[in-house]
Amino acid sequence: MHWSSAAALALVAPASALLRFGCSQLVVERTDPLVNPGVAPSPHLHQIIGGVRHSDNRARIHTDTYQNAFNISMEAAAGDIAKKATCTTCQFSEDFSNYWTAVLFFKARNGSVHRVPQIPNAGFEGSNGGMTVYYMQDGLVNYQQTSKVTAFKTGFRMLIGEAMYRNRAQASKFRQITYTCLKTFGTRYPETMDFPKEPCNFGIMSNVRFPTCWDGKNLDSPDHMAHMSYPESGTFEGGGPCPASHPVRVPQLMYEVIWDTRQFNNKDLWPEDGSQPFLTGFGSHGDYMFGWLDDSLQRAMDSPCYVNCPTLKSQSISAMNQCSVPTVVDEPINGCKWNLVSCSCGA
Repeated sequence: MHWSSAAALALVAPASALLRFGCSQLVVERTDPLVNPGVAPSPHLHQIIGGVRHSDNRARIHTDTYQNAFNISMEAAAGDIAKKATCTTCQFSEDFSNYWTAVLFFKARNGSVHRVPQIPNAGFEGSNGGMTVYYMQDGLVNYQQTSKVTAFKTGFRMLIGEAMYRNRAQASKFRQITYTCLKTFGTRYPETMDFPKEPCNFGIMSNVRFPTCWDGKNLDSPDHMAHMSYPESGTFEGGGPCPASHPVRVPQLMYEVIWDTRQFNNKDLWPEDGSQPFLTGFGSHGDYMFGWLDDSLQRAMDSPCYVNCPTLKSQSISAMNQCSVPTVVDEPINGCKWNLVSCSCGA
């Protein structure tokens, strides 16, 4: 898949643009149309947010690739998902992109494994779980946001992280995936590559930062990563240059997910040997399929938008929560014991 246009690749004029917005959950199930297209159930559980065509027909929502926005296949040939979707769980109603992350599990002392629920971030109370999404011209340390960026294009998709990683040495490849122990609900530092070793008063925040340099041609790649790169030297936050192989600077896409670990804070539930009870942390990852309507994201990146953006249309949290999709994988996900692949209730 390629996108090429010398004129369109021209970088935009600097503007102070940083978008921060909440998205409610669309569905939590074993679906992964990026890595495991057409597979239901996919090998592991995801929580998914973003756009979909609202319908009561469960089969069509998930299997009719050419008529729906979100489904189990999501072939690039299906076209512009923003033109197929009719609602989105995200605050900006022109954003029909789909975003998803791995799900967190807690392994209790008795060996049972339980899914950890998500709660909305500060400022988005009332939304149905989900996560907070950022699009930045620069990292959060630069509040001026003056760098030039080119918005993603129709059909663009990418992945960061590896679902099968199980130790810190493996996960060190993705140092941009971090965790914060929330001592208060407003805690944001420090960020670590390891899960907290002690109970956190207000839960655990996972942070997922995607690469910021694009090769300017491929909308995807076989591993969903090779068409993207982090800066050649330094960091995105420090304005590091893009490598010659990936010369086009794109927005820093970032997810914040708050896991409500409070119900697991009793140390009597934790392993007696003091080992880490939260599973698949090193396998944390984020997936992205671009779906902004027309040029709305580029307009926002070209405008003086800081969190709120007058160039974009917004919707209420109630409207975000009302956008939903029936599950295609018919299995319970709450109140069950998991083995990380499937669950059994009443066990």
